[in-house]
Amino acid sequence: MTSKPHIIVIEDDDGNRRTVTRALEREGYRVEPFGEADSALRYLREHRDVALVITDLMLPGMNGFGVLEASRNIDPEVGLLMITGHGSVESAVDAMKRGADDYLTKPVDLFELRKRTSAIVEKRRLTRRVDELESRLGERFKIIGTSKPMQDLFRQMELVSPARANVLIVSESGTGKELVANALHEHSPRRAKRFLPLNCAAIPSEILESELFGHERGAFTGATARKRGKFELADGGTVFLDEIGELPLEMQAKLLRVLEQQDFMRVGGTETIKIDIRVIAATNSDLEAAIEQGRFRSDLYYRLKVVTLRIPPLRERPEDIPLLLKHFLAIYGAENRRESLRFSPEAMRVLVGLRWEGNVRELRNVVESLAVLAPHDEIRPADLPEEYRRNVPAADAAAAAEPAEPAAPGDGGQTMEEIERRAILTALAQTGGNRTRAAEVLGIGLRTLQRKLKDYRLAPRE
Repeated sequence: MTSKPHIIVIEDDDGNRRTVTRALEREGYRVEPFGEADSALRYLREHRDVALVITDLMLPGMNGFGVLEASRNIDPEVGLLMITGHGSVESAVDAMKRGADDYLTKPVDLFELRKRTSAIVEKRRLTRRVDELESRLGERFKIIGTSKPMQDLFRQMELVSPARANVLIVSESGTGKELVANALHEHSPRRAKRFLPLNCAAIPSEILESELFGHERGAFTGATARKRGKFELADGGTVFLDEIGELPLEMQAKLLRVLEQQDFMRVGGTETIKIDIRVIAATNSDLEAAIEQGRFRSDLYYRLKVVTLRIPPLRERPEDIPLLLKHFLAIYGAENRRESLRFSPEAMRVLVGLRWEGNVRELRNVVESLAVLAPHDEIRPADLPEEYRRNVPAADAAAAAEPAEPAAPGDGGQTMEEIERRAILTALAQTGGNRTRAAEVLGIGLRTLQRKLKDYRLAPRE
């Protein structure tokens, strides 16, 4: 029989420590008791399978608040149950605001201890399961992001990638528009054919037509041979047009014909060439405003935006920033033979608190610079480029911001129902809506999944 999860108990009173330990061991948990914080935290560093830390608030040396912060720095996913003295409700509320999952007051009610321990452990299990499932979606598209906005994007991509419809990607600069477009191509029936990108803002207008449509020999000065353009070369595949808002008006009319008729003529040619392509366009500008100003054709706009995908900027998904920082640090650390580079918790807090107006591109460039210039293996706030050091106070304030209202006991930001519902939706997305496979992924029976679908009023398509 598989034992229940691993738990640490920190209590300086011998009698209380034994009582709590025995009560949990009778439930099948593996319990490691400690009389003070330092040895417990050393144990936590060495055993990454610990699901929950139960700690008294008043301890010799480091108190319960210190245990809370230190344990979350060691393992952000570990649960924490705070035990406070009778009548110390203010301290308990403060613990919840700082991130504790729940609290109990002394003398400890063993029934409540078992009940709340089970709830925290199960919530953490489900959260980790959701993260695991969602990371698989990100891995499928080779895009980093476990935040809710990115998971929403991945689910849309799952539906859009096999379709024939044109796609308009709307996002700020530096968010990875080409990465998303390429992922859509790689997971479409067109994956065996070419994916050809073209930045409409980077090519002079007099050359752009030839780049897209190709030209015949002698079509203009310098055209010494026939050239095939992107549309012809990508026949059967995908053409990605970045910065579509910069496309000249005369080219917009020709692109519209390609989208509607799936044919074109080379510059200087007389032969109509039939093609089968999918166009994915992207913009960081307001195309509707451009239409009002007469700079963009409304008929082309609606033909492009059959499906619209929005990539969230980094400031809307700060929980992804540590993943991106570590990812790029591993890449550029290896390139510069500095594999031992790491971010200090303080530097990580500063970087997570920044707005990153240049999004992932800016973050990547900063990490590459640090991989070359950081004087120590541990990157500290003082090692950051000057413009980021100026923002350290604001970043620290943002990182340390507390919610105005304390969370309710037992609420770590999401209810069990929300986590469970999210896990089900993620599993269904991962398995293409196959309920039998989704149940296997979740580790539950098909009947249980069907009942939960009914309980949560999830439509069959979900």
